[in-house]
Amino acid sequence: MSKTSIPFATEDISALARSLRAQLGDRDSAPGHVELLNILARAAGYRNFQSLRAQGAAQDKLRRPLMAPKPVDYKQVEALMRHFDENGLLARWPAKASLREICVEVMWSRLPARRIMSEEQLNSHLRANHLFGDHALLRRQLCDLGMVTRTKDGREYKRVERKPSGEAVSLIRHLAERRAVVRGAGANSRKGRGQ
Repeated sequence: MSKTSIPFATEDISALARSLRAQLGDRDSAPGHVELLNILARAAGYRNFQSLRAQGAAQDKLRRPLMAPKPVDYKQVEALMRHFDENGLLARWPAKASLREICVEVMWSRLPARRIMSEEQLNSHLRANHLFGDHALLRRQLCDLGMVTRTKDGREYKRVERKPSGEAVSLIRHLAERRAVVRGAGANSRKGRGQ
């Protein structure tokens, strides 16, 4: 006959050990409370009760949800898309500060990571990614928002690695998709002319 496995769980192993101790108490060689805790822990496959308790604490920490990410405001992303042209270039500077910061995050994402740039190299990247002709404004915003560091003499700049906001990630993704569609349409029209 096969053995049936019967699961057993308890909310409080210490209360279980006390109950067992009380039930075994009238015997001559009944184990003490701590000894019972260790016996139960070893029976469950742990080295001792301390090991069981440490595993339980770690599991509790991992089960707790991390700080829930702030939901993405897709209306804001939709509004921001209007500030970029079909090639993903920043066409106009938003009036609202909250929108400007996300636009600056897009500019930040297009800078080379972990590379020191001269002011002219940084300016060149910024000029290539906007249309309203004020790369100095974008450079200042990048520094003021802590997205780029610079030396005191302003000769060297470096992108600060960080996680962009949910809105910025969504906007970057949508701009890339729009650019791919525009490039695909352009390639198809050139292909049609060549046939």
